[in-house]
Amino acid sequence: MKKLIYLLLAVGLIAAGGYFIHQRIIAQGDPGYVIIGYGEWALETSLFVVATALFIAFVALYALIRLVIQTLRLPKTLSRRRGEKRSRRSQDALISGLIETAEGNWEKAERNLIRHAADSGLPLINYLTAARAAHSRGAIEQRDEYLKMAHENAPEAELAVGLIRAELQLSNQQFEEALENLTQLDQIAPSHAAVLRMQHQAYAQMEDWEGVRRLIPSLHANKIMMEAEIKLLETETYSALLKQASEKQDPAELEALWKTIPDHIRSAQGIQALYFAAMIEAGAGETVEGHLAASLTKEWNETLLVLYGAIRYPDAEKQLVRAEAWYPKHQNDAVLLRILGKLSLRAKDLQKAQTYLERSLAIEESVEAYRLIGDVLLQQKDSVAAAQAYRKGLFYASNEVITQIEHNPSGESPEEMRELAAR
Repeated sequence: MKKLIYLLLAVGLIAAGGYFIHQRIIAQGDPGYVIIGYGEWALETSLFVVATALFIAFVALYALIRLVIQTLRLPKTLSRRRGEKRSRRSQDALISGLIETAEGNWEKAERNLIRHAADSGLPLINYLTAARAAHSRGAIEQRDEYLKMAHENAPEAELAVGLIRAELQLSNQQFEEALENLTQLDQIAPSHAAVLRMQHQAYAQMEDWEGVRRLIPSLHANKIMMEAEIKLLETETYSALLKQASEKQDPAELEALWKTIPDHIRSAQGIQALYFAAMIEAGAGETVEGHLAASLTKEWNETLLVLYGAIRYPDAEKQLVRAEAWYPKHQNDAVLLRILGKLSLRAKDLQKAQTYLERSLAIEESVEAYRLIGDVLLQQKDSVAAAQAYRKGLFYASNEVITQIEHNPSGESPEEMRELAAR
């Protein structure tokens, strides 16, 4: 339309200019003329008329050519306009689908997104958003179908589609499927942060601590976690592995696992306690007796001390001598005195055992100390005193159970309370 207006203005200007020139020529008395002859026919007219006729003919020819061109282009123009209309409709559907998804209207969001996905300039977004909507309403098969369509429409976005698939699988507790998917993604993008993070999540949820252990170096090298988080994860992982290995009660397997644990983790007393306890329970306390004693000498710890007392060393006197070396620095430690009494009893030194146990009870009562001193008195043939010691132990245990029940903010079960009392 603008071009037509400009053309008409140009014609008007040129006609006005021609008319002005013609008037000037007439004023000068020489308008000029043109004779056109063909056979017996002859046409004589002024120069202005011929020029005007030629100009009009040119404009008419130009307009005709433009009309023909526009007619030929009409199908393409209509197709383009239909495409633009579909594109606008698809864009509106995408926006509507995103809004419906945010509002939790999953089925309506799916319909809007999928209906116009083919006309979308970014069908990948339509399919991925529809997959999330289907997942949210529990339509797992439909979700996977949308993800498949997303991959088919954008093969170059395989990593992005795979990450969303893994994320949705993890949220649906499809851990094995997620790990299989993540393994493929790791081949496409090795050491990708999101892949490693989700692999860790899957292994942890499955309690596959061996898988977590294999993943830790990559998590550390690629700075997926902070240093403190890595150390915490290492501690958690190796603790779980030690607990799992302890169930088999195989000393050789426990030792092999212990050697794979990094030094900075092995030095933690909590990890040491798990290892020593597992070895003692597996009947290999003699193997770790020296290491356990060295740990106690280096840093005093009540849990390790109790574990040391649980070791049945073949040479009870040697074990007692080693434990007595700690006495000068910890003379008022009721637990140490109890352990010394226990070891003295094993070494058949009943008098020393009684002395240690009486001192331990004077500092702090405990069920085990009462039981041990009862055993000492029984071996000394003092059954009356032994019975009194056992009775005191039972009475103390009963009071402990009652106290724990009355002050039980965490709500432990009676079975748990009895275990606490037994300890």
